[in-house]
Amino acid sequence: MDMSSKVGLETDLDVDQAPSEKQDLCVSVLVPAYNEQGNIEELTERVVSVLDSHYTNSELLFVDDGSADDTGEVLERLREKYGRVRVIRFWQNFGKANALSAGFDNVSGDVVVTMDADLQDDPKAIPDLVDELEEGYDLISGWRRDRQSPFFKRLSSKLYNGLTARLTGLELHDLNCGMKAYRREVLQKVDVYGGMHRYIPVMAYWAGFRVGEMVVPHHERKHGKSKYSTRRLVFGFFDLLSVTFLTKHSKAPLRLFGGLGTVFSAAGFSLGIYLLVLKYGFGQGIGNRPLLMLSMLLIITGLQVFSFGFLAEKLSAQDRIDPYYEER
Repeated sequence: MDMSSKVGLETDLDVDQAPSEKQDLCVSVLVPAYNEQGNIEELTERVVSVLDSHYTNSELLFVDDGSADDTGEVLERLREKYGRVRVIRFWQNFGKANALSAGFDNVSGDVVVTMDADLQDDPKAIPDLVDELEEGYDLISGWRRDRQSPFFKRLSSKLYNGLTARLTGLELHDLNCGMKAYRREVLQKVDVYGGMHRYIPVMAYWAGFRVGEMVVPHHERKHGKSKYSTRRLVFGFFDLLSVTFLTKHSKAPLRLFGGLGTVFSAAGFSLGIYLLVLKYGFGQGIGNRPLLMLSMLLIITGLQVFSFGFLAEKLSAQDRIDPYYEER
């Protein structure tokens, strides 16, 4: 099966399109927030306005990720002001993945839209993302084609997306965009932990869901500071290696580790045969040769890697990304 057929083409966004009538669809907007006191109130007003004009049943769920400023107090006032606003509060900072995971566990919508709290994502894109799901997709990822970010951030993101596409087979222009729309079934199938929130589209893609992308507006940050750091870039690379293994090799890890173990062991045995030829064919001593130690080391390493493959195979049979299916 050609898995690339499940990736949708990008779609331009018409943010000024007015709804002909409200949709009878339960939509949840999930916003993780950390030290965003200057942005939360305006964001809430804009999101609530969009939800009121498009949907008969909706909610706005904030997850305060242990903010050290007045974000929590502002959210409490907004919760009292707007009936559709809900708030989850962490008492310390656990990171965006945990904030999203808590939100996914508590949303009530059939469709969930995530966005950042910094006002760089435009709430006007919400209806278009939701509508695109009706075209047969299970997840729509935003693409900040005109991204309002520093050059280094844009360059590193472009390289990162290219590497992710090569390793995982999912070609998206902006995998790390916070604005995405999900069917509830996706969130029930894919676990989020560590820094894996960046790779939900990849894990959903390998689980059999249809993944697409859409161009969304992006604005400059008005208040507060960006949470981006070079440390996130390094951790993101290791997370990419993890998700590559979980998706491409989780079904048969022995194929990966068994192959590596075979290469190491074969190299060690080859060196051993070479040394035996020197000893018995040419009468040369081999006891003090470094190649003897290297041969033994390669053989032992190969056997250990091979054994690790067996262990990984056993564990993956208990905890792997199972394919999504439905009866029609």
